[in-house]
Amino acid sequence: MERREALRLLATGTVLQLAPGKLLTALREARRLLDTQAAPRTMSPHQDATVTTIAELILPRTETPGATDVGVSTFIDLMLTEWYDEPDRSRFLNGLADVDVRTQALLGKNFVDASAAQQAEILIEFGQKMAAHAGGTREPSIGNEPQSDDVHFYSRLRELTLTAYYTSEAGATQELHFEIIPDSHDECAPLPFAQGSPENQ
Repeated sequence: MERREALRLLATGTVLQLAPGKLLTALREARRLLDTQAAPRTMSPHQDATVTTIAELILPRTETPGATDVGVSTFIDLMLTEWYDEPDRSRFLNGLADVDVRTQALLGKNFVDASAAQQAEILIEFGQKMAAHAGGTREPSIGNEPQSDDVHFYSRLRELTLTAYYTSEAGATQELHFEIIPDSHDECAPLPFAQGSPENQ
């Protein structure tokens, strides 16, 4: 598998359409090709921390691993760096910056410095706008304007978070409950007899 093909499989979630017997092999190979960066290449440390915090709120650790456990922020940085074109990359980063602008206006602090409850309230607002847009229930003042940057950002972040999670081995096996079944099954073969057994005498 080439690096570009691995990116395509993971970015589009195509890998999850594979037969369960081939899924884990494809995931492992794709992740092996991509798990080479030690630090973010597109996001700054602060942006990375913000994405990590939001992703963990979307998919927190429970009895199963959370977003942080499977490296969601690393995956998102990789997609921003190697898969997104410049306009989409800029739009995502501008949306990420807007999260801090909103939090500063409401609370006088950056998103990562807010309490978990405050962070959740801000994400609920984003989620409600996203749901309203998806359902076509926009406010009258918005009219037929294109999808706003904040709605676009949050829907894209959720999409990337879920893709990163469910294309990880933990997400595929523990959350989606894919059973890893061998591609082939060999028929029973007779075992060699031990020396001194009645069959060899």
